[in-house]
Amino acid sequence: MRSIRIGNGAGFWGDSLAAPRRLAEAASLDYLTLEYLAELTMSILAHQLARDPAAGYVADFPVVLEDLVPALRAQPGLRIVTNAGGMNPAGCVQRVSETLTAAGLDDARVAAVDGDDLLPALDEHLAQGERFANLDTGEPLESVRGQVVCANAYLGAGGIVEALAGGARVVVTGRVADAALPLAPAVFEFGWPWDDWDRLAAASVAGHLIECGAQVTGGMHSEWDGTVRLGDVGYPVAELSADGAAVITKPPGTGGRVTVGTLAEQLVYEIGDPAHYLTPDVDADFTGVRLDADGADRVRVTGARGRGRPDRLKVSLAYRDGWAVAAMLVVVGPDAVPRARQCAEIVFERVRAAGFTLGRTNVECLGAGDSVPGVLAAAVDPPEVVLRISAHDASREALERLVREMAPLVTSGPPGVTGYTGARPKPHPVLAYWPTTIGRTRVRPRVRLGTARDWLEHGEQHAIVSTDP
Repeated sequence: MRSIRIGNGAGFWGDSLAAPRRLAEAASLDYLTLEYLAELTMSILAHQLARDPAAGYVADFPVVLEDLVPALRAQPGLRIVTNAGGMNPAGCVQRVSETLTAAGLDDARVAAVDGDDLLPALDEHLAQGERFANLDTGEPLESVRGQVVCANAYLGAGGIVEALAGGARVVVTGRVADAALPLAPAVFEFGWPWDDWDRLAAASVAGHLIECGAQVTGGMHSEWDGTVRLGDVGYPVAELSADGAAVITKPPGTGGRVTVGTLAEQLVYEIGDPAHYLTPDVDADFTGVRLDADGADRVRVTGARGRGRPDRLKVSLAYRDGWAVAAMLVVVGPDAVPRARQCAEIVFERVRAAGFTLGRTNVECLGAGDSVPGVLAAAVDPPEVVLRISAHDASREALERLVREMAPLVTSGPPGVTGYTGARPKPHPVLAYWPTTIGRTRVRPRVRLGTARDWLEHGEQHAIVSTDP
């Protein structure tokens, strides 16, 4: 193929449920990618999996897939690649197979790509010399080893490519790099060698541009002025060519906007060093990337360069770190801000009197600039603010006492306190993030592949070992 069209219909878990179907029906795609995972998402999925061994995947995806059945029937060449598998790709594929079979698509081949889960062998890796040092502090993992609940390496595109080569129509992965979702179809379709660094980098740049969904088609754009409609915002499409060039666009007639400006803001989003955007597949250099208008809602992307892939893979690791809670009240009337802050001090005083010392606390007066402290300030004293008190502590009991001291302010605090109706907030367990890496030779993806019918009849019996480079 000389070019392929890859649309991305999801930028995170919680994104529009209707966007994938609208994109698939309007854009004449070869591939639809759905990018759901973030570090926080993996922690949430790990918590769900601990409670239910059949859970641990993005529950939105089976709902979305059911909505996509008409498009799959009408477009026999359309393939779906998603990281919705989260902590349990096989469990997700099992649910997907039920949907496909019920729709009469039981011959469709479905793949689960995993191998990213390091937790079962974590102690073995430690014994063999991996320190899993915190990238921010340098601290070794031993300090929190007993509290670790999940550890997942960021895999590259290799396992997905193998699944596509095996005829998979739907590929469900665990934790892979975001850019790997669109990179894999390019490698598969164009036959690029794994050391063609410039082309791998070019496709990774395109993948990075579309990975956040509508964020590149006008959503969150700093120059939005209300004239660009977003109610029916179009999600992005990357037209990738065999030479590595890409055009980013969206379906005609949809809301939003694709301009050099919308791409430029997404290009520099979450990249760290622009000269070394490290992915499992390539060290991409963004510094020479050119963005050129190519017609209405079309921008051509060229100039990416690549170097050899890094020796170490990023790891998303989370550990139990106590409890957190947030509670809110409304304070109205003159001097709302100082009275709200005094309310917070009264609450803390009463918590101490009850025998508790809170670990960390934060007080915000929403409406007075506290959402972006030091950046934006209220021009005048607001007539009302929302007092938000949040706290973190090793003791759930201490936080429960904190929230119990909020409502009494209505009659035993300064005047103007309201907004106290509703259930008390409940402390929730905190899973803290521990950024680290692992040697890439320690991790190998696994691909399990079969028809939807096979998955329902035989479960996870279809396994082949991937040869990820």
